[in-house]
Amino acid sequence: MTQTVAGPDGLPRCRWCSATPSFIPYHDQEWGFPVADDRRLFEKICLEGFQSGLSWRTILDKRPRFREVFAGFDFEAVADYGEADVQRLLADPGIVRHRGKIEAVIHNAARAKDLVQECGSLAAFFWRYESDQRDVPPTELVATTPGSIALSKALRQRGWKFVGPTTAYAFMQAMGLVNDHAAECVTRAHVAAARARFKPPT
Repeated sequence: MTQTVAGPDGLPRCRWCSATPSFIPYHDQEWGFPVADDRRLFEKICLEGFQSGLSWRTILDKRPRFREVFAGFDFEAVADYGEADVQRLLADPGIVRHRGKIEAVIHNAARAKDLVQECGSLAAFFWRYESDQRDVPPTELVATTPGSIALSKALRQRGWKFVGPTTAYAFMQAMGLVNDHAAECVTRAHVAAARARFKPPT
């Protein structure tokens, strides 16, 4: 089976983005483009945790509300959430109401603050795990890589929760630490160019 499918404009895109119309702009404008903004990085690692056992379509559709209730994923603010906030979030139908995942975001916000103290920024830490392959298209779909296993291990050693290797790899794909657009995908070249211009934070 080919890894691409024709989009609404007739151009080839990664097959997964044909599942729902909302995937097209996400695929074309976000997925795989390098990100150095700490809030966006924190948001994505949290949303990937929420996705565990669910579909990304569910999370993407709920993302605006997630942003509202988690203070725009400002981890400095989220780290101060308490039990009253947990109860408020559990009562909100606009997000995934899973106590363990909600509490993990609050817990991880505190760990994110620690990581900034350690490394200067979340970006400086995460980009240590950039894939060595910058321009080699994937030949098969995988759920984990040695890099994602290493990233997951490093986060868990620092106390982070809901950051297994599969979650870590989905995060790496989305935030541009690897270019996993299919070889024929129209967006692959745009991502490659963005990655070539990007200077990883240190």
